[in-house]
Formats: sequence, structure tokens, C-alpha cells
Amino acid sequence: MPSRPVGTPTRGTTNPNRLRRMDRWIAATLAGRLRGADDPVAVDLGYGAAPWTAVELLGRLRTVRPDAEVVGVEIDPARVAAAVPYERPGLSFRHGGFEVPLPGGRRPLLIRAANVLRQYDESQVAAVWAGLCGRLAPGGLLVEGTCDEIGRRHVWVALGPAGPQTVTFAARLSSLDRPSDLAERLPKALIHRNVPGERVHAFLTAFDRAWATAAPFAALGARQRWTRAAAALSDAGWPLTDGPRRWRHGEVTVRWEALAPGG
Repeated sequence: MPSRPVGTPTRGTTNPNRLRRMDRWIAATLAGRLRGADDPVAVDLGYGAAPWTAVELLGRLRTVRPDAEVVGVEIDPARVAAAVPYERPGLSFRHGGFEVPLPGGRRPLLIRAANVLRQYDESQVAAVWAGLCGRLAPGGLLVEGTCDEIGRRHVWVALGPAGPQTVTFAARLSSLDRPSDLAERLPKALIHRNVPGERVHAFLTAFDRAWATAAPFAALGARQRWTRAAAALSDAGWPLTDGPRRWRHGEVTVRWEALAPGG
């Protein structure tokens, strides 16, 4: 392991319940692997100035696996010291960064890095992803993305040891005028690619078009309109990996290669 943590401190901004959309998706997506894991440990990487997100992640994972563990990892030692009073069985905090320093060579089933890479250059993202994925247990998942301050709008990439797999768009639907409002929360790998000629721009344009076409369903609520728009995207050939059950939560997940940056 490096003698010093890898990375730089974030602003530390955090709020209770900020990552609820991501957590619920993780609990649903990772459920089978979590139940079958020999070592059900997850890492909340860069949890910030307060430990709320790590505390909440533990609670949500334990709805699936009662003995799940969460380790909060922070590069700022003062934040680690402030979090230690919240430790309890299954929840601990460690000083570290992208090297993900778990004791005994443990490999996490999940690394969640929310609002961590936003301050980095796009050119640095691939190396960070590769390093974090290299720390995962077999079948593990890295979930990296960005949300607003109170968790109404969130976009994340899910990656396995072989690389990126999917991109998920999630929102409190009443906060949206159109799906492309989520563009401001694209993760660092995509946020500068929302321009004509890039796949993510084409996807958001198509999503806005489907949303407009589904306007008659707005009378039944934003959830119905979102679900109809997602179904139209799927019918148009966009490779969505989820269906109505997740769409009703205000989510849409699409395969990474459909949105991946051009050369």
C-alpha cells in the first residue's frame, strides 16, 4: 500500500439522506451478490465532513444482508476523527484514499464514490476507475457519480473489475422540467461530453423527445410520464437494462457503451 493516501480532499459537503436514490438502486442491484458473499463489506469512499452517508448505507444494505459491513474511508484525518464516535459493530472509519486501505487484505463487494471525482480532470477518471475496480472482490461493483445537495437529481456509473457497465439517471420527478435537466449531474467522465456528436447528448435529446411525446400522461402524474418515456426509449433501440419496476422509482439505466465518450 502507498505510504500516503492517494487523492485530494473533497469539499466535504454532505447531508442526511442525500444518497438515498443511489443506495436503493445498489441494494436492489447487488442483492443477490450481497446475500451470497463470504465477506459482505462495502466502502463509502470520501464520505465527507460528516458520516451520515456511511451510516445510511449500512442500514440500507442490512435490509438485504443483516451482517453487511460498511467502512467509511476519508483522506482528511480530521473527518475520520469526527466520525469515530459513530462507529458500532459493522460500521468503522479509516484514513485513506483511492488505495482503499482495508485491513487484512479484504476486498470490498462494493465501493461507492459519490461526488468525489467532480473536482478531478476528465483525463484522470479512467486511471481512478481502474485502480478502484482493481480493489474489488470478484463480482464486486464500483458505483461512482454525482448528485445535487439534497439528492433530488443523481447520475452514476456502475463498474465491475472489467470496467464500466451501466449509467443510471435518477430523480425526484417533480423536480424535472425535462430529463436533460439531469445533465448538470453527469459524472466527470460524461459531463463535458454533453455536446452534439457525443452519445450522451444523443441519449438525452432522445429522452427529452420521448418525454415530450408522453406529455398526455402527465395528467396521471410525473411517474406515469417518466415510465412511458422510458418505454419509448427502449422501443427506439436504446439498450436500457431495467424496466417498469425501476422506472417507477424515477430511474432509467442504460448500458455504458451506448453513452461512452467518443474518441
